[in-house]
Amino acid sequence: MNATTGTEGDPNATTGTDGTPTATRSDFAAPAAAPAPGRIVLLTTSHRVAPGLLSWPAWQALRGADQVLCADGTHPQLPYLREAGITVDETAPDAQELVDSCAGGRTVVVVATGEGEPRLTDGLARLAGSGRIQMPDLELLPASYDLPGARLLDLVQVMDRIRLECPWSSQQTHKGLAKYGIEEAYELVEAIEEGDRDELREELGDVLLQVVFHARIAEEGGPEDEDAPFSIDDVAGGIVTKLIHRHPHVFGDETATTPEEVKEHWLRTKAEEKRRTSVTEGIPLGQPGLALAAKLASRVRTAGLDVELPRGEGVGYELLAIATHAEAEGVDPEAALRAAARAYRDAIRATERPAEG
Repeated sequence: MNATTGTEGDPNATTGTDGTPTATRSDFAAPAAAPAPGRIVLLTTSHRVAPGLLSWPAWQALRGADQVLCADGTHPQLPYLREAGITVDETAPDAQELVDSCAGGRTVVVVATGEGEPRLTDGLARLAGSGRIQMPDLELLPASYDLPGARLLDLVQVMDRIRLECPWSSQQTHKGLAKYGIEEAYELVEAIEEGDRDELREELGDVLLQVVFHARIAEEGGPEDEDAPFSIDDVAGGIVTKLIHRHPHVFGDETATTPEEVKEHWLRTKAEEKRRTSVTEGIPLGQPGLALAAKLASRVRTAGLDVELPRGEGVGYELLAIATHAEAEGVDPEAALRAAARAYRDAIRATERPAEG
């Protein structure tokens, strides 16, 4: 029997020109793949959404994770996660420890605290920027989202604290705040007429603050409200009920295809609610004179009444006639006068400037 060499019978073997074995294909095999760096999922939630109400991708990530971590043992999500069978380790690793825990392709989910884990994310950013290590895949996964209007809950909470802890706010009453409501309403109108979007947003916030402030005072049941305290939820619930009732073409079976038909529905349902004996009921007499005259004229015209304007001497009667005429033409006399007054203001400022040259 002939002796054999180490490559005899190996189909992958190659030989030189003299028949001497040189190498096999296995000598050129690719190096073993580096272990997968793993994955870090930073799971964020909104405190404005009830705990446990998480998105489906969030539940998938939690159930598929090799480890779930949370630095805050009192995090409101933890009881619900554990009830769902998710094991959560209450620990606060630094960035390097977290990266190490992902070795071998492991997935680690971090349930973020209310601050968003800035220490951890800053540390991960520094490690990634160093270029010295292979970083795991990083993913930010919002587990719950704020619903429209969710920031109103923040406003209610802030107002609660201010009312309790601020020496000035804690002493305010409905009557004491009344003048601010008027001022803020005027500033809102000015922002609208000036067309300033930033001012409009700010002034809407100031008006909203007045609503929340008064509701917070009413909730305490103090001297002004001891017979019938109410909260911001009662205020919101009341206007929701009113809007639904006065929009039967939206929430009911009636039909309205034009603004005029909508107004007809509104006036009819409002009359049924109020059961007023005069069209003048509900018109605040303390509003500016031109607006008051225009409102009275609007009620008269809508009701189809034939009321002759009172005659008298003086500017007041002249302004009354102008206001009713403006209302009949679809012009807001207050807005028209303010526009003219602004033009007058500009003329005054131009006169006050020193002549050029």
